Amino acid sequence: MMWFTRKRKKRSMGDETAGRQAPADSERSLADLFNDLRQSKDFVSRDHALKNMTVRISYVKPLIDTETMHRDVTRYLLKSEAATLEDLIPDLPYTTVIHTKDVKEMKEKLLRGYVLIQENQNEANGILLETVAKSGRQVDAPEVEFSVIGPKESFVESLEPNLYLIRKRLPISELRIKEVVVGKLTKSRIAVIYIEGIANKENLNTLTQRLKDIQYDQVIDSSFITQMVADNNHSPFPQLLDTERPDRVVSGLVEGKIAMLVDGSPLALMGPTTIVEFFSAFDDYALTWYLASAFRMIRLASVAFSVLATPLYVAVLTYHYQLIPKSLIGTIISSRMGIPFPPFVEAFFMEITIEVLREAGVRLPTKVGQTIGIVGGIVIGTASVQANLTSNILLILVGMGALASFTTPNYKMNNTVRLLRFPFLIAAAFWGLIGIGACFGLIVAHLLTLKSLGRPYIEPFFPYRVRDLKDAFVRLPYNQQGIRPQQLRPLDTWRLSHKKKKGRDIDE
Repeated sequence: MMWFTRKRKKRSMGDETAGRQAPADSERSLADLFNDLRQSKDFVSRDHALKNMTVRISYVKPLIDTETMHRDVTRYLLKSEAATLEDLIPDLPYTTVIHTKDVKEMKEKLLRGYVLIQENQNEANGILLETVAKSGRQVDAPEVEFSVIGPKESFVESLEPNLYLIRKRLPISELRIKEVVVGKLTKSRIAVIYIEGIANKENLNTLTQRLKDIQYDQVIDSSFITQMVADNNHSPFPQLLDTERPDRVVSGLVEGKIAMLVDGSPLALMGPTTIVEFFSAFDDYALTWYLASAFRMIRLASVAFSVLATPLYVAVLTYHYQLIPKSLIGTIISSRMGIPFPPFVEAFFMEITIEVLREAGVRLPTKVGQTIGIVGGIVIGTASVQANLTSNILLILVGMGALASFTTPNYKMNNTVRLLRFPFLIAAAFWGLIGIGACFGLIVAHLLTLKSLGRPYIEPFFPYRVRDLKDAFVRLPYNQQGIRPQQLRPLDTWRLSHKKKKGRDIDE
């Protein structure tokens, strides 16, 4: 009884301690704020004697541009004859000067690269000047979504240059950019971009509300956002389209999509999206429509071959050998002669080997990774055949399947395609072609329930919309794509201006 009482008291004390929360920034004094900041060596706070007053200048050194600090702040302060803080504002060469008495705003701006100027260091009254250090890599050519034809610009890790890349391609006043801050510790800035009068307000409200509901302490990359705002977090299929190309983001905005840019991430997110968009590349829109349609069909066929080639090999050799043509029976028997493993173990071993080589090639430095991928594949494949661990026919199928999976333009969908081979392979080993059909049915049923920002994921096939088929398996000419995708529910459905010809051309 005494133990229970003591335990209960200890827990009550713990509850009381947990209930004592740290005071909010708005309730803290300026002295407490500066005491916290002084714990870090990179925080600078010094007094400067001007002609008629003394001011204190405070900033976080790594976050500011030192050249801007001396050129636009210190230089003009020493020349100023102001006697109060308010009189000092016109003497500074800044169009936007923040005059605030909010301690919380002071803390946020200081940690964002602003300089705080105070007349009295103990009074919550100061001027904030933006002197953010402009660091980061330059705009370069796309690495993941490279195209032979078209622009050679890609997003970088800084938000402002990324917004510039979009603004210069959309010089319209209807372009809207709203900023949302998420992450309790990282305070990551997210720009939500859309076109007023085209984007559906329901899609915008859905995305904005999901961003505001994020309670995670860190949001470092756009991939975090993808998982947190997705309709189904357990699905292997990506539900927001990620891209590093500004031209593709602009194309999506014009259609009625909503884009997101995360400060610190070189990838933009767009939604709502459909599964067909993950298999379309920028080259599809830079080439003529019949070439683009042919290449897209080849791409889709390659993905189907990558997923089904090895499972069909296992199913046919295990259960349905009657389907093998007589002209191939001798070749298959001779290739499997002396192999001690059943087709499933043989295929599973080869698929795992391919995935290990892929991971090794990605994680190692570029030059070493390329060598490991090429040499490792040749050596392991040749040694496996010579050691009678696998057949040369299966080796060809696995190699062609791995090669076919690389035709997927989107990296996240490529990972999904890689993963799907294993459920099909296991189903083929247990139930043959019936297992492959059942696995295919389960995936279709899952896709039927999947949504992107509340919109159907496999539109225009379900729900079936004939008008949206113009950019699905094939890409029709631009003069036949006058209506924006119905799946997006755009406010302005027409994108093609209809003008009648006044007369015939001179050569008609």
